[in-house]
Amino acid sequence: MNEEELRLVYKSVVLAKLMYASPAWWGFATAVDKKRIEAFVQRRVRLGLYLANDPTPAEFATDSDDNLFGSVLYNCHHVLKQLLPDKTDHQYNLRHCRHNLSSSVKHDHRNFVTRQLFKDAY
Repeated sequence: MNEEELRLVYKSVVLAKLMYASPAWWGFATAVDKKRIEAFVQRRVRLGLYLANDPTPAEFATDSDDNLFGSVLYNCHHVLKQLLPDKTDHQYNLRHCRHNLSSSVKHDHRNFVTRQLFKDAY
């Protein structure tokens, strides 16, 4: 195989397995775990299996979080929809927020729902 095909196989097999279900576990991973994942990917950059300007595992996790939150927010039949807080109807607009949900839930940065609700606060 040529280098481009090897990179494609690496992305579609290895990275897909490595980052599988990242919205569920990324918030609970320690900084050491995240560094190990980053180091694993950086070794593949040195081997030429991954390009240096391709997304990092942290960017993959953020994109996965955003995609899942969008799916939950805009699909009324989604299983996780019941975990979202009630909608609010404020007459004022202090800052831009990507949702119109109440932010009165317990603030735990590891939980997927609160990570998305308080995304601007981190």
